[in-house]
Amino acid sequence: MPTFLTPGRHGYSVRFSRTRPDALAVATSQYYGLAGGGTLFFLELAPDGTTLLELQKLEWSDGLFDVTWSGTSDGAAACGAGDGAVVVWRVGVSAPLRVFRGHSGEVCSVDWPRAHLLSASWDTTVRLWDPDREACLSTFAGHSQLVYTAVFSPHSPATFASVSGDGHLKLWSCTEPSRPAAVVKAHEAEVLSCDWSRAETHALATAGSDGLVRGWDLRRLTAPMFTLKGCECAVRRVQFSPHAPSVIAAVSYDFTTRIWDLKRGCEPLETIRHHSEFTYGLDWNALRPPQIADCGWDSLVHVFTPRCLA
Repeated sequence: MPTFLTPGRHGYSVRFSRTRPDALAVATSQYYGLAGGGTLFFLELAPDGTTLLELQKLEWSDGLFDVTWSGTSDGAAACGAGDGAVVVWRVGVSAPLRVFRGHSGEVCSVDWPRAHLLSASWDTTVRLWDPDREACLSTFAGHSQLVYTAVFSPHSPATFASVSGDGHLKLWSCTEPSRPAAVVKAHEAEVLSCDWSRAETHALATAGSDGLVRGWDLRRLTAPMFTLKGCECAVRRVQFSPHAPSVIAAVSYDFTTRIWDLKRGCEPLETIRHHSEFTYGLDWNALRPPQIADCGWDSLVHVFTPRCLA
């Protein structure tokens, strides 16, 4: 299993490139994000598939808490930083291409699948950016507590979902920042993550500090479609498989990565225990099924194929 150590840096987010199956970006922070700086690592799987190689590392003065590759600019990636900045870098270039400022709190989520970029912050807002114009287009202020995740719909470019410490999942239209299109109390706890199904246009998953993963049908938000149990602590990130519509992965503060298949029930198919601290980052490799990457506070990045899907 390819593994990479980020010495003195704790892993918060790992993402496979949207265009190159062997390229990854990892956002990290010193001192568990409480102090010090952050480092963005650009990594590459060696040709033999057994080793992760460091291509480049880039330093920022505050912690880096999420990373996303651009869907339109090859080799460009954006990070959310502890000082409220959204920082854009490109592989092979040492200085940031752009720095967007506007948030007054830590930026803990970024998403950039198409031309516009989303950022979510501890200041309780989500911002929509135009990277080419270096401008904030809109600010969405519907949550009462910090926003942990905001992610565009893969089916509708002008729609995104956000989740917050206030327990709510909210759906938004980019053209209507004044109020959400839909709201649901998703968990009786903080909601830390959400993800859209790539196959079902109406399906979303949320993950909470209650240790639960829930599925939602946007056509009927009165009750969850499913509830997945198994995690013993907060679920930090959840993600639908881009290859198998019924397969879901999640990482938890119980140091694990878990895999479920909805066709086979609500108990995990597999529990992977290869971290010794909070597991924070998770991503499926859209270009090489069913490969996964995860990272954690133990400074380790792993790339692997779950046994249950091999």
